[in-house]
Amino acid sequence: MSSDSQNSKILVVDDEERMVRFIRLNLEHDGFQVIEAYRGAQAIQAIRDNLPDLVLLDVMLPDIDGFEILKMIREVNSVPVIMLTAKGEEDDRVRGLELGADDYVTKPFSPRELVSRVRAVLRRAEMIAGNIRGLIEVDEHLNIDFERREVWLEGELVKLRPTEFKLLYHLVQNAGWVITHDQILAKVWGYEYRDEPHYVRLYINYLRQKLEKDPADPKYILTERGVGYRFVDFRREKLSGKVN
Repeated sequence: MSSDSQNSKILVVDDEERMVRFIRLNLEHDGFQVIEAYRGAQAIQAIRDNLPDLVLLDVMLPDIDGFEILKMIREVNSVPVIMLTAKGEEDDRVRGLELGADDYVTKPFSPRELVSRVRAVLRRAEMIAGNIRGLIEVDEHLNIDFERREVWLEGELVKLRPTEFKLLYHLVQNAGWVITHDQILAKVWGYEYRDEPHYVRLYINYLRQKLEKDPADPKYILTERGVGYRFVDFRREKLSGKVN
C-alpha cells in the first residue's frame, strides 16, 4: 500500500451506481477510504460531514450541475477536486480548471490512470515546506509562510488552492533562477503530466491574478519567454537595497 493512500478519504460523486462501484473497488484496492454521493446536494453535505482529502466529481449530475457544485466547494473549501468528464469534451475540462478543479479524468478511464491521478493530486496537496522555513518577507507588500501555509498581500490573507500553493513554493524556493515548463510540470504535477503544458500557463495566471498588482506587468512571477518562469530574486534585491 502506498503511503499516500493510507487514511486518505476520497469522496466519489456520480449518479451512475455502476461507475461509483467501479471507482470504489479500485480505490479501496489501493488502500483509500471511499465515501459515496449520487447527487450534488448530497455531495456538499458529505464534504461538511466527512472532510474528505479529495473529491472525484462528475460533471453531469441530475440535480445540480457539477460546475455549480465546484463553485460551491471553492467558496468554502480548498479540498482537491478531480472532475470526471465525457470523452472529448475539452470545453468541460478547461472550464473545470478555470473554476478551481485540480485535475480532470476523461471517461472511459482505466483503473490505473484513475489511481495515478488521485495519487498525484494528493501528493501536491500534501506538499511539505522542505528547506524554506519561517516567514518570508518578499517585500513590504508580500509575505509568505510555507510552514503555516499562509500568504499575505497588503496585510490581507490570500486564499490559494493546494496546486497554486505548491507552484508558488517551487518558484520561491528557486527565486532568481529560471524554471522550465517541463521542470514545473514534473515538480508540481508529476512526471505523468509531461504532456499537459497548458496547466503551467493556467496556474501561473491564477497566481498572478491573486498576487500581482498588475498581472499584465508582473513584478514577482516573471516570464522567460520560450523557456519558463522565474520568481524575483528578493534576497539579492534586499541586499542591494532595490526592494521598495
